[in-house]
Amino acid sequence: MVLCHVERLTGGTLPTGRQAPVPRCRSRTLEQDGAEIKIVVGLGNPGQQYRNTRHNVGFMVLKQLRKRWEPGRGRLKFHARCWQASIGGRTVILAAPQTYMNRSGLAVAEITSFYKADPSAVLVVMDDLALPLGRLRVRASGSAGGHKGLGDILKMMDTNRLARLRIGIGAPPEDFDSVDYVLSRFRRDEKPVISSAIESAADAAEDWVSKGITCVMDRYNSENGCTGKS
Repeated sequence: MVLCHVERLTGGTLPTGRQAPVPRCRSRTLEQDGAEIKIVVGLGNPGQQYRNTRHNVGFMVLKQLRKRWEPGRGRLKFHARCWQASIGGRTVILAAPQTYMNRSGLAVAEITSFYKADPSAVLVVMDDLALPLGRLRVRASGSAGGHKGLGDILKMMDTNRLARLRIGIGAPPEDFDSVDYVLSRFRRDEKPVISSAIESAADAAEDWVSKGITCVMDRYNSENGCTGKS
């Protein structure tokens, strides 16, 4: 597990002597200290009715990372709920878009614009019904592969150079509508498998922050060792 500490945000002083308000979900900018920034975006749908559904595994991974990193309460900004931590000298933003899955690109575009982050500094964590339950697949770039949330992000960012971590939720049973399937919850016998996958996906996100996408692809796509830094 990567050890971390949470950045404490403080405002500047206005000419009047009053303390400037602190922007929500804002880290020190790249221009201020040159720190490398990473953005982990977990995809899902907001609202209790969608909690723990198959389509929300991206949110589940963010929850696991928050347990490990303890970044405090999230704040609403950029059409997303955001958390901030410092991992190995890197500022890391965790972002859960609140626009519903099919409009996830709005949040990602706003966050990357605000932090002046390159698309390669973004990792999108998402479900994939084309992968067996619990299987992980990591790619540095590519098409959306039919995933509407990722598709909207690529459209809004006007690039496919975003790393993505897919978590298999299994294919829908025969005669089961795919939309209804991704909005369903995991069966009792599936929960241990997906819980283990969420843990592994959180490990992969931590490795991506500290060691880079090539290492993560080597380890989680082929089970080779993951050492060194990007």
